[in-house]
Amino acid sequence: MIRITRKVEFSAAHLYHNPNFSEEENRRIFGKCNNPHGHGHNYVLEVTIAGEPDPETGMVLDLKELKDILQREIVARMDHRHLNYEVPELAGKVPTCENIAAVIWQLLEPKITQGKLDRVRLYESPDLFADCTGEADGGRAEGAGTTRTTTSASAEPGAIH
Repeated sequence: MIRITRKVEFSAAHLYHNPNFSEEENRRIFGKCNNPHGHGHNYVLEVTIAGEPDPETGMVLDLKELKDILQREIVARMDHRHLNYEVPELAGKVPTCENIAAVIWQLLEPKITQGKLDRVRLYESPDLFADCTGEADGGRAEGAGTTRTTTSASAEPGAIH
C-alpha cells in the first residue's frame, strides 16, 4: 500500500464557547480561547490517500483532482472565515482542532473516488495538530462519518493555540 499526502493552508478565526456552560465555566475551561471576538490561525492541512498506484498512470489518485477537491471542499469553505459563524458543518460544535479535523474528514471522504482517505492531519499551530482517521480504537474500521481524532499539543490548557 502506498500513501500520498497533499498539503494546503487556510486562515480562519474561531472561539471556544459552549452554550451549555455558564460564562464563568466557559472562561475557566477555555481561557483566552473564549474571547467573544475570536482569534485566528494559519491552519495547515495534510490529507493522506492510501491505495495501490494505477499501473498505467503510476498514481494512487490524480493529484490535480485531489488539489481541486481540497480547494473546493475545504479552502473555499473555510479560508478567511469565522468558523463558528460561517461554516455550517461546525454549527453547534466547539471548533477545536479535533472537531475541525473530523468535519474535514466527513467532507472529504465521499469525494475521494480513487484510493481511500487514510488520514486528515490539521495543524492549528506548529506545535498543535489533530489526526483524524477512519479507525476506531483497536484499529477496526467503522462506518462512514465515524472518525478517530488524536491530538498532539505542548500548549497550556486555555492558552490561545
